[in-house]
Amino acid sequence: MTGTPSDIEHLSVLMTTETIDDVTQTTSANLPTSSSSRGMEFYFQCAVVVIGVVGTAANALILYGLVASKQHKKHVLIFNQNVLDFISSLLLIITYALKLCNFYLTGVGGYWLCMLLLGENFLWCVILASKVNLMTVTVERYLKVVYATWSKNKLRNWMIYSAMAFAWMSGFVHIFALTLTTSEVIDGVCYAHVIWETRASQLAYGIWSFVSFYAFTILIFILCYWRILVVVRRQARVMAGHSAAGSSTAQSLSNQIQTNVIKTMILVSAFYAISDMPMSVYYLLLNIHANLTLLDSGYYAAIFISFLYICANPFIYATKFDPVKRAILSLIPCMKTPVQPIENTQLAASQPANRPVRSHQ
Repeated sequence: MTGTPSDIEHLSVLMTTETIDDVTQTTSANLPTSSSSRGMEFYFQCAVVVIGVVGTAANALILYGLVASKQHKKHVLIFNQNVLDFISSLLLIITYALKLCNFYLTGVGGYWLCMLLLGENFLWCVILASKVNLMTVTVERYLKVVYATWSKNKLRNWMIYSAMAFAWMSGFVHIFALTLTTSEVIDGVCYAHVIWETRASQLAYGIWSFVSFYAFTILIFILCYWRILVVVRRQARVMAGHSAAGSSTAQSLSNQIQTNVIKTMILVSAFYAISDMPMSVYYLLLNIHANLTLLDSGYYAAIFISFLYICANPFIYATKFDPVKRAILSLIPCMKTPVQPIENTQLAASQPANRPVRSHQ
């Protein structure tokens, strides 16, 4: 695009005006139109800050539990998932605390404050990375259970770390590209993700976003965990048959740990599917030109439920993931009990029971 800065600014305003004429409710959503909508927005932002505070504290506790129980080395992707949730919670506090300040944006500083924070750029970069990482965790569990032999021989650490890097990069590349092309500061107000060059591009993105980051994700969850549960049930029947003849304690413990991890991730994935559905459907309808705005009570309810996932997700790990649960309970003085670490138990069980005893004669 060529022209003077004033021409470009005029073109931006003109584009916004045309978009308002074409998609009236979508663009006017960032501009409060009544005292009731302003009040609803204020209380919503306060509630999100509270969610962020609770989520930050809860995710920090889970990260401590993962490190204390040494599970962060065994389940790298799950650890990365909690790191992403922790950063998302922190960004919820920063982003919505700034929105409560109601800045009038001017100059270069105002533009980048809109692009990076007030437009929720950093926040959705990390949330999207969390979604991609959750799919990666599902695929990893699928490979380790359904194709156990192949994963032991072929699945390398560099593949896991590459998947983690891809999750982070995909989130940042995608959201930065979206924000910088569909956001603008007009008359001191940040209009984020609502300024589209054409209706066709907005419609195409809305459909693509829903299919890629919700429908496809749910499909991955269903296919992978359904197959995982079939294999786990088959293994349970085999172990039950061997138990009569005296099965390996180490193998039983290994299967128990694996089953615990699978149950935890199924609950996390199911909670994600339920909590993210309202916002995904709402955003899809918003982009296909329904009579919806970003100030409707439906929007606040949908996005609140979506953010609630970040806050409530750690409680699943705290109650269902046994190693983390034990590490957290150890912080409570009255709950401290001499429990043998599961790694030592598994190591002791794997040693032969009939080792020769040295004679002291």
